Amino acid sequence: MRNWIKAGALAAAVVMAPAFADDGSPVGLWKNIDDVSGKPKALIRISESNGVLQGKIEKLFRPADQEQNPKCDKCTDARKDQPILGMVFMSGLKKDGDEYTGGEILDPDNGKVYKSKMELADGGKKLKVRGYIGVPMLGRSQTWLRQE
Repeated sequence: MRNWIKAGALAAAVVMAPAFADDGSPVGLWKNIDDVSGKPKALIRISESNGVLQGKIEKLFRPADQEQNPKCDKCTDARKDQPILGMVFMSGLKKDGDEYTGGEILDPDNGKVYKSKMELADGGKKLKVRGYIGVPMLGRSQTWLRQE
C-alpha cells in the first residue's frame, strides 16, 4: 500500500511539473531583463510558424509616471508610430544547431533594427538573446526568463 501511495505521489509530481520544462524550443512566454539596469522590461511571446520564430511584446514594465502604452516614435520602418504593446519586434530566427540565428530584432527605445541570435540555457529556463551589427561580437546581450 505504501509503495502504491508513493507511486501516486510521483505521478502527481510529474503531472504538476513546471510547464517550462525544456522541450528544446524557445516558444512560450519570456520576461526580458534589461542588460543595463538589470530590471524586467517586458513580457515577450515567442511563437513559431514553419520553423521560423518571432517575438511579440505582450506587456511592458514601466514606472507609473511613464506612458503605459507608448508608440515606437523612433522606428523608421512600418512600425513607425505604432503601439509597442502587441508589436512583433523580433523575427526570422531559425534553428541552427543549438542556436537560433538569421533573425532581426528591433530596439523600440532607439528604433534601430539589429541582426539577432538566441540560445536556450539552464535547461530551457533562460534564453540568451543577442542583437548585433555586422558580427555577433559587436552587440548587446540580454538574458530572458521563461514564464510558462
